[in-house]
Amino acid sequence: MAVRGTSVLTRIAQAIPVLFGVIVISFVLTRALPGDPAVQFAGIMATPETIEETRAKLGLDKPLPEQFVVYLGQLFQGDLGQSVSTGRPVLTELASRLPASLELTLSALLLSCLVAVPLGVLAATRPGSWIDQICRLLVTMGVSLPTFFTGVMLIYIFYYLLGVSPSPLGRLDFIYLDPPHVTGFFLIDAALDGDWETWFGALKQLILPAVTLSLFTLAPIARMTRAAMLSALSSDYIRTARAAGLGSGRILYGYAFRNALLPVVTTLGMVFSFVLGANVLVEKVFAWPGIGSYAVEALIVSDYAAVQGFVLAMAFLFVFLNLVIDLAYSLIDPRFGTSGK
Repeated sequence: MAVRGTSVLTRIAQAIPVLFGVIVISFVLTRALPGDPAVQFAGIMATPETIEETRAKLGLDKPLPEQFVVYLGQLFQGDLGQSVSTGRPVLTELASRLPASLELTLSALLLSCLVAVPLGVLAATRPGSWIDQICRLLVTMGVSLPTFFTGVMLIYIFYYLLGVSPSPLGRLDFIYLDPPHVTGFFLIDAALDGDWETWFGALKQLILPAVTLSLFTLAPIARMTRAAMLSALSSDYIRTARAAGLGSGRILYGYAFRNALLPVVTTLGMVFSFVLGANVLVEKVFAWPGIGSYAVEALIVSDYAAVQGFVLAMAFLFVFLNLVIDLAYSLIDPRFGTSGK
């Protein structure tokens, strides 16, 4: 336990320079965006004097080094600034939108794992069979089909033609009220409140965007599971276990699958961190109020504080996810907890 605690502290210490670099790069790049936030904030009918007053109020009239020092001071106080486009604090906006993106992304990854991992295992144990061909077909489709096209097709089939899906307009249909805010996850909050009608309404709204995103995330998970299982099944320790007369189930799941989990967990973490910030197309198609659509809207109007807050939040999530993956490694294979010693 002491070794694991030291490893966690070491990972956190290594993440500090990374986070600082993200802060610097995001600050510089946002200042290179076209457009003037002062003009956007002052309004279309603003005079040059009003624009200058707005620029001074936002602190944009100061030199970049001074702006950066002020920004760092705000970060240490937990202040990510105020969004120019919405007029609300960026931290409040991210806190209200992040659960929507997390609920969508985690649901999609759960669907992907339920399909991709068993499919990859079956394809590896039966190479060249029809199951292997289905696995390759799904992987090819997941990589080739754009998410917005998949989303539009699912809406056309299940909402327009069949009429079995609710209107793709956000997290809840207009006939429902949002559940009391506890976690921000509508499924969890509605269950905690005992409102199962709202729970089923939120679930119906979630199905199509989650399936759309899961078709995209399924491809790398299934491909890595198949490749990792093929590599594990051809290893010397598997041949030794078979020669020792161990059962096929114990060999497959107790030895091969456990060793194949390491690259699969790595792929799952990379997919999660990528999809969480890059699912903006799915959010736009289904009018999902997540952080991806919020970041794109902020980029359009050159909302410095919102863009920087989004990048910083993604960096923190990425660092936290890497830490979770390292801990998962030590649980799957205890040798990783002491490999650095």
